Amino acid sequence: MIYEGKAITVKEIEGGIAQLNFDLQGESVNKFNRLTLEELRNATKILTSRTDLKGLVVTSSKDSFIVGADITEFKDLFSGPEDELVANNLSANEIFSAIEDLPFPTVTAINGIALGGGFEMCLATDYRVMAPKAKVGLPETKLGIFPGFGGTVRLSRLIGVDNAVEWISGATENRADVALKVGAVDAIVEPDKLVDAALSIIHQVNNGKLDNLARREEKKGKIKLNVMESMMAFEISKAFVGAKAGKNYPAPVEAIKVMQKHAGMTRDKAIEVEAKGFAKMAKTDVSASLIGLFLNDQELKHKAKRWAKDAADVKLAAVLGAGIMGGGVAYQSALKGTPIIMKDINPEGIALGLKEAKKLLLKRIDKGRMKPDQMADVLNSITPALNYGDFKNVDLVVEAVVENPKVKDTVLREVEGQVREDTILTSNTSTISIDLLAKNLKRPENFCGMHFFNPVHMMPLVEVIRGKKTSDRAIATTVAYATAMGKTPVVVNDCPGFLVNRVLFPYFGGFIGLVRDGADFQKVDKVMEKFGWPMGPAYLLDVVGMDTGKHAGEVMAEGFPDRMKHEGTTAIDVMFDNKRYGQKNEKGFYRYELDRKGKQQKVVDEESYKLLKPVVQGDKEFEDDEIIARMMIPLCLETVRCLEDGIVESPADADMGLIYGIGFPPFRGGALRYIDQIGVDKFVELADKYADLGPLYQPTDKLREMAKNGQTFFA
Repeated sequence: MIYEGKAITVKEIEGGIAQLNFDLQGESVNKFNRLTLEELRNATKILTSRTDLKGLVVTSSKDSFIVGADITEFKDLFSGPEDELVANNLSANEIFSAIEDLPFPTVTAINGIALGGGFEMCLATDYRVMAPKAKVGLPETKLGIFPGFGGTVRLSRLIGVDNAVEWISGATENRADVALKVGAVDAIVEPDKLVDAALSIIHQVNNGKLDNLARREEKKGKIKLNVMESMMAFEISKAFVGAKAGKNYPAPVEAIKVMQKHAGMTRDKAIEVEAKGFAKMAKTDVSASLIGLFLNDQELKHKAKRWAKDAADVKLAAVLGAGIMGGGVAYQSALKGTPIIMKDINPEGIALGLKEAKKLLLKRIDKGRMKPDQMADVLNSITPALNYGDFKNVDLVVEAVVENPKVKDTVLREVEGQVREDTILTSNTSTISIDLLAKNLKRPENFCGMHFFNPVHMMPLVEVIRGKKTSDRAIATTVAYATAMGKTPVVVNDCPGFLVNRVLFPYFGGFIGLVRDGADFQKVDKVMEKFGWPMGPAYLLDVVGMDTGKHAGEVMAEGFPDRMKHEGTTAIDVMFDNKRYGQKNEKGFYRYELDRKGKQQKVVDEESYKLLKPVVQGDKEFEDDEIIARMMIPLCLETVRCLEDGIVESPADADMGLIYGIGFPPFRGGALRYIDQIGVDKFVELADKYADLGPLYQPTDKLREMAKNGQTFFA
């Protein structure tokens, strides 16, 4: 054994050729944490001193190669001064450069996923061989940063500027065939042949058939473009990527700027440029938010795994109520491998549900993501039913009938009498109390909420709602089923609107108040879209549907009358009373027309302004900052209350619920992280400026205490 550590071992395997193997003890994947980097440094020092070696093969004992850096270490790492970050990156880069400079040929055998630092490790060797199902890439821009272990330098010289820009700015995970085509890897071989292929390359170098030193010089030299070619390549890339990423996500364009800056430099100087650019991005609020989002997502996944241990198997599911929502649930369940019965009381409903499933499957075929025979398999996993014939075999039921407590109560009691005693019942309600719906059930311990968001196939969140009598088994089974459907479940406690709608309606309350005081709803939309929301509040209400918005608003007003009840007629009431329901009947705040592709496009409708005149009581011209404050303060304060009331377990649950459920701007990290970034004390000061607008704008006592003590939601 040449070197033996807890993450890395090096041994001689054949005729003077060494194998450096990554196998991080106690972890399911390899990642670059402090331990792995330090061991790689030590192992590389030993290898550099070995004049008797003829080559090195780099391998992994895990199913993946190396998934990247250990992101849990980023917060501490990024909290220091910028110059310390630069020094840290340069220190790490010494290791990768030392691997690149080893006095013998080197080949990486990529058996599985090699991302971020994992792929940068691959790039440091002379050659790369890759398994057919492996993937490689540099996805750091998803975290608001870009590669920092020499990735921008080596990749841009290896595969060319255009390809490197696409891979790095697009944060793509690339298949083996794509990687081979652009020259990122040198061969594709089956996993059990990877080491043999690597050894073969080393033998060819040592026999003079391959020139690894020429390959090194290419990676270590300047980018081979003249001044005009370089300017064209980088300037066009910056314009295109900048338009696509938008100003709220600076990392993709900064990565291009860094590549442009070091294009005319050799390796060591280029790496210095990369390190400085990396440190600059690592200190941004966007990076802090996106890294926080990643860690919150990991926390949710860990919680789901813990719940899964106590879950009952769901081998057959059922959805009650077909139509668009029921068809969406049936499609998602069948697509992800859980057969489902789709029951409705009339054939028209069944036909609509199947039509929805077929439409979604045909889209997958059109995009090349599914073959026709696979579509048949999915459809065959959806069993249409007009009665309860096979319900004795059902393990979990999703009730998805109309949002009416009496109808839901009738349907739930009926189905409870048709299923086994251990079957879990869930309701896809968006606002109705789970305790209310459980009141007439014989087995309330087997009942909980399972709130999907529309459209089901696109929205990642499922709220799993616990009632007072809901058992852990019911929650665990529902969480496991949601996860099996490819969704991200957040467990919340019962209250009007649960988490997402409870937080969303104060946001709409802010909008109603702005329109009342004279704000132009179009301007409000533009300001909030610029802030980062996928759509402004007026447009969102049109998409949700004014009838749904009015109904849910009434439920919220009844549940929280002190701050969610509105005096007089509101802008939403006006739209509803004039049958302007939004996209569903092609008129709401906006009018909707079909474009050439048959998609609904919103257009300005002067009729809306005429109808709103009676509810407008002011004529104030609002500045952008004031619009943002009046929209965001109520949403943020309600999120704080949800945490304080125990509706959600943690700040991570709250923020992820908003990002996945209503499209809270990801680069801002969620409502509670947004408060942290403003500063809890500064946020309380800001809210107090608007306290005269009513309870929606008044901070809780606990939040004031946090501000006084200098506390944050995320330590």
